[in-house]
Amino acid sequence: MDDAVDHTLLAVISRDGRATLAQLSDAVGLSTSAVQSRLKRLESRGVITGYQAVLDPEAVGAPLSAFIEITPLDPAQPDNAPELLEHLTAIEACHSIAGDAAYMLFVRVASPRALEQLVRDVRLAANVSTRTTVVLQTFYERRPIVSPRTP
Repeated sequence: MDDAVDHTLLAVISRDGRATLAQLSDAVGLSTSAVQSRLKRLESRGVITGYQAVLDPEAVGAPLSAFIEITPLDPAQPDNAPELLEHLTAIEACHSIAGDAAYMLFVRVASPRALEQLVRDVRLAANVSTRTTVVLQTFYERRPIVSPRTP
C-alpha cells in the first residue's frame, strides 16, 4: 500500500463498500481489471478485511445504544472477559482500554429493560463490575478510516 492509487481506492471503498469496479476505475484512472487486481492484493495482504452491510438499529429492533465499562471484581482473576462475553450478541464491540476499567463494550438493545438484563448478564458471565452510559444521540459513527496519505 505504498502508492496514491491504493490510498485512493481505500478512501473510496471505506466511504462506499458497494462502489462498483467501474466507479473505482473512474476514481483512480485505471482499468477495471487493474482495480480488481489491486483490491485482491489489498485483501490478501489483510489491508481490506471484509465488506459489511450497515443496518439501521431502529429498523432491526435495537434502538438503544450504550457503553458499558467493565472492571474485574478480583484483579487476580484471568483476563478473559472478551471470551466470556462473546456469546452475548447485543455486544457490538469490545475494546481493551487504559484507565480505571479494563474493557469498554458498545451495545445495542431494544429497551431500557433489555439493557438492564444485558448488564446483569455481563456481570454474571465475566465476574465484573460495570458502569453504563446510555447514548442519547449519535452524530456520526463508522467514519471512513483515513490514512495519512489519503488525498
